[in-house]
Amino acid sequence: MMPQSVVMVIAQKEIKDSLRNRWVIFISMIFLILALSVTFAGSAVAGHLAIPELDILMSSLSTVSVFIIPLAAMLVSYDAFVGEDESGTLLLLMSYPISRLQILMGKLLGHSVILGGTISFAFGITGLLLMQFGDGDNVQATFSLFAQFIFSSILLAITFILLGYIVSLKSSEKAKAVGSILFVWFLFVLIYDLLLLTILVADLSFINQYIINILIALNPTDLYRAINLIGSDANNLGMLSSSTWGMLALYGVMLLWISGLLFIASQIFKKRTL
Repeated sequence: MMPQSVVMVIAQKEIKDSLRNRWVIFISMIFLILALSVTFAGSAVAGHLAIPELDILMSSLSTVSVFIIPLAAMLVSYDAFVGEDESGTLLLLMSYPISRLQILMGKLLGHSVILGGTISFAFGITGLLLMQFGDGDNVQATFSLFAQFIFSSILLAITFILLGYIVSLKSSEKAKAVGSILFVWFLFVLIYDLLLLTILVADLSFINQYIINILIALNPTDLYRAINLIGSDANNLGMLSSSTWGMLALYGVMLLWISGLLFIASQIFKKRTL
């Protein structure tokens, strides 16, 4: 069996497992309901219904997604290794003439397709409805922003899938893995964000755009925010939305996160004893 086909077989197995337990349908509905609510009902708190401006909409969707996508990604991946180790299927899989890297890549491909499909479905439907019922003059801008939003959301999901793998590979029991992913999610999504927010609003004299760029690069969730808010006037954290790195640099740092986490996961898996 060729290496590429081994990766595809493992990926197909992960996709079928997710379809069988209805995880894909569940998470797709959550993403879709949240996206539609933010887009078409977000103004209800003000006593009326109106479609927000694109900048405000992207800011709102990014704020919601940065909480949900990382958690969903790690819930998909946290038992990818420790769960199969407990059930004995990982040991059986390792008895075949395939490398651990192929197993890792197969699982990553399968889980990426699962979350990529759910993200594309939910936000794609939202974007299409917005182009249909929104301002006809902004169709091209809406398409461009939602395409970028979907792509960056998939990259964020892959990043946290890999973090879930690292937790799974380092855990001896599924119960410990659950606690660990919640800690990782809490650290990246809440604690670090609050610290960065404090620095931004404190307006400290020694904090300049260069330092802010470094702080953004140290957290994939803040990279995700910056990608979707760059050049936007809707965000009151001006230094975050006016990163001097540019879009390509932000995407490059996100890809560095993915490459680095993939390397770490592969090294941990290589040294793991079954």
